[in-house]
Parts: sequence; C-alpha cells; structure tokens
Amino acid sequence: MKLSALCILVLTFSIAESAMVCYFGSWATYRYSDGKFDVENIDPSICTHAVYGFAGLNTNNTIAVLDPYNDLCDNYGKCGYNKFTGLKDQNAALLTLLGVGGWNEGSTKYSYMASTAANRQTFIESTIRLLLLHNFDGIDFDWQYPTLRGGVAADRENFISLLSELRGALDAVGLILTVGVSAVKTSIDSAYDIPSMAQYVDLVNLMTYDFYGAWDPFTQHQSGLYAYPGDTGDSIYLTQNFSVNYWIEGGMPSTKITLGIPLFARCWSLDSETVNGYYAPAQNPGPAGPYTQTPGLLGYNELCDLINKNSWPVLVAEGCNEPYTYSAAYQKIWCSFENHDSVAIKAQYAKDNNLAGLMVWSLETEDFHGYCSSRPYDLIKTMNEVFDA
Repeated sequence: MKLSALCILVLTFSIAESAMVCYFGSWATYRYSDGKFDVENIDPSICTHAVYGFAGLNTNNTIAVLDPYNDLCDNYGKCGYNKFTGLKDQNAALLTLLGVGGWNEGSTKYSYMASTAANRQTFIESTIRLLLLHNFDGIDFDWQYPTLRGGVAADRENFISLLSELRGALDAVGLILTVGVSAVKTSIDSAYDIPSMAQYVDLVNLMTYDFYGAWDPFTQHQSGLYAYPGDTGDSIYLTQNFSVNYWIEGGMPSTKITLGIPLFARCWSLDSETVNGYYAPAQNPGPAGPYTQTPGLLGYNELCDLINKNSWPVLVAEGCNEPYTYSAAYQKIWCSFENHDSVAIKAQYAKDNNLAGLMVWSLETEDFHGYCSSRPYDLIKTMNEVFDA
C-alpha cells in the first residue's frame, strides 16, 4: 500500500495510508424517515478525516455555533459536536475536524474578518477555544470564496495571512488545518495564491463537482473526470482532471490534494423527452427529492432508489466515465451522478496521480442504509478499496 505524504504532517496523530475526507451535513438530523441522518449513522471506520459541517462567523469576528440545539449539550441540546468527536472511541485513528464556512455562509463576513490582524486574531482565538473544548482534531476552513461573492481583491493576500496565523496557533496545540477550495479555473485564478497556501495547509479538499447544474439551461455532467467530446470553449476547463492538474501546476503538491466526489446528483427537467443526451435543452431544475427537498438536486440515496424501483436507464456518454439517467414519466427528469463503477475509476485516477486521497460531499446522501447495494456506504467503501489496493 502507498503511504501518503500527508502522514508526516499530521503531527502527533495516527499515521494513515490514504485520506478519505468525509463531510457531514449536520442539518440532515432534521430530515424524516429513511433520510434522517445523525452522528450515530456515521460509520467511523470508512473515513480518515470526518468534517462536521458547519460552524460560521459572528459579526464580531468570533466563530459562531450555527445550530446550538443540535451542536451543543447546553439547554438539553443534542450534543452534536461531542458525539461527533466521540466517534474516535470507535476508531482511534479518525481525525475529527470542525468545518467553518460553506456556501450558505457567503463570503463578505470572511472578507471583513481576514482584513486586519486584530480581526483575524479574534477569530483564531475563539476557534481554538471551541476546538479544544469539544475535542476536535483541527479545522476545515471553507471560505467560498476569497475575492468573490462580495469579497475584495485584498482577500487573496489576506487569506494567506489568515492561514499563516491559523497554522501557527493550531501547531501550538497540536491541531491540523485543511481547506475546502474551488475547482473552477476562474475562481482559482482570483482567489488563491497556491504556492503560499501550500506552506500552511495539511490537505486541500478540491470541490471537483457542481461544474454544471440547473443554473445551466442544458444538461451536462456535474463531475466529469475528462471533457465530453462535444465540449467547446471554456467548457474544457470544467473537468476534474483539469482542476487537479491546474492546482498541481500552480504549486500545490499532489500529496496534499483530495479529489472531491459528489454523493448527490444534479438534475434537470428536459424541455423535450426525446432530446435526452448531453447538452439537451433543459430550462428548469429537476423535482426535489423527499429528503433533500431541493429542486435540481437528489441525494444518491434518493436517486438510486428511483432508478431501482422504476427501472430507469443508466447510461454513460461516449468518451466519458460517469453515469446519467432520465425518465420521461417523472417530470422529464435528467440526472448526472456517480455510481459504483465511476467512483472506482476516480479512486484509481487519484491513486495513479499520487493524490493524498479522496473527499466526499456528503455522508448523509450516501446509500448509508445499503438499500441500493449489497452493503451500506458502497460508494465510499469502493473508493477506499481501490485507492488502498
């Protein structure tokens, strides 16, 4: 088995042979029936790093507990943080990280926090206290994105200052630092000083998905490994392979990069049921799923159930590796997704390209009950088996 270069960076923690970074969307505790997912549903043996999503940022630049009832024990709360870090009782090698940021947190608060040394220090001190209080092993910082979504040009430099100062404070108490980053060329160019980032981070979790979605008026795969033969113009940049190599060429060691794999589908409603391949006209998002309740998105657990129960076709476009499916009867839905075969290909790609490992978003949309496969968490387990073979 290959020993990841990450291992020398995890300070006093257990050595791992590869990284499997598993994000956990803690809000899934409020879903109903078979979609409800809580800390107790996590299999701690299948991840090397588990990230609790998310904490946020207060207006005074201190870290914010976004759902005190779910996250904390106070006032008869559900103790989510403590239960999450308690997973290490079942797997002593597991690293539990607190995710800070995410899409819904936006960018402007983080831009302001990072803009001065005093603001950054306030954030860092409050973060360290929270991490230590709840026995986290580090932070996954997920600012989406420096300089963008209301940010300013100075964010690019200020982000490096924040990482540098955060790194020093975390090192002093034996904790690690990972970051969630964009995989889109234009965002990378604007947001990140890659060589400087490489000095301070233990892992870069590359969000190599959401390249396409219902915001586009046509179908395409959201997480293609390579370009579709019909891609033209800037579309050739919207692939996992391009993003990985762009980060490496920009100065990030391959052994610090995890390849992001979506455990959810991006879906459209086709304009015409007879035009149903890539780049098929589709002006509207696909219908919301029973658990995720988001038009244009289905959890893998939701989609695989629909495919199995309704015998929807599972197709792979010529020159591609990833599946898509559609149904004329179900609101003319068209979905791009990942399955057992495609994640095996991507795990092999990550291994062949000397990456640190893989990352999944997110645990609660996996087939965690095992209804669609012979075992729960088949996609994650398949990735582990291929990468560590």
